[in-house]
Amino acid sequence: MGGVDLKLNIRKLLTTILMLAVGVAFILPFIWMISASLKPESEVFAYPIQWIPEELKWSNYKTAWSDGFPLYYWNSIKVTVITTLISATVSTMSAYGFSKIHFKSRDLIFILVLATFMIPAQAILVPQFLLFKYLNLFDTHVGLILLNSFSVLGTFMLRQFFMGIHDDYIASAKIDGAGHLRIFSQIAVPLVLPAISTYFILRFIWTWNDYQGPLIFIRSDHLYTIQVGIDKFSNESGELYSLIMAGAVSAILPLLIIFIIGQRYVLEGIALGGVKG
Repeated sequence: MGGVDLKLNIRKLLTTILMLAVGVAFILPFIWMISASLKPESEVFAYPIQWIPEELKWSNYKTAWSDGFPLYYWNSIKVTVITTLISATVSTMSAYGFSKIHFKSRDLIFILVLATFMIPAQAILVPQFLLFKYLNLFDTHVGLILLNSFSVLGTFMLRQFFMGIHDDYIASAKIDGAGHLRIFSQIAVPLVLPAISTYFILRFIWTWNDYQGPLIFIRSDHLYTIQVGIDKFSNESGELYSLIMAGAVSAILPLLIIFIIGQRYVLEGIALGGVKG
């Protein structure tokens, strides 16, 4: 038994060391980005790397935020929050409908909806562009919000969790006179709230990081989101990487905050996905 325990301990130690090495490899670029954002430009690519600058140059952030950055930040927050709220609501309601409401050809319709996920986003850019131009939604935040407010992946993901709710709960609520709206809001949603919260966080991250949508559907400078704004800022600042890194660090702060706040729900959502019936 002692030899077996020793082998298990060695295996756990090696696995821990491997995971630590992978974790460090993932986090090193982020640490370098923060370090570079606080250095004078002449020290950004100095070798060997000085991870902690002798003098922290906070003025890089002041310079980065001095030219349109607050407006781009506000635009991203507005578009991302509204898009995420709409997408989470629509995906949750459609997932409940496809899992707990029985109607003719329900599964066939769901398969057709799911099939649209196989179409590359780039393949429908031209039809979307023409449609938005026709509806006067081009170069507006409304159009940008509608672009990402409906998610097949969100519907599919949440449907799997709703299917995990036993039908006896629904039947009992119907016997008590509850309709689908009440069942949905008071029974189904609370049971899968960790999964909804997980999708909310993922949708927030995807929308905040979206570069293609704003690049194609937004033309006015005052409507730029943070991703397009950083690209514009990097083109204007030339090769001042310390300022570019300061802008990049600022851009990812909301993602860190939303993940730190919601990581408990992400873990609960993963655990919920392992519970059947």
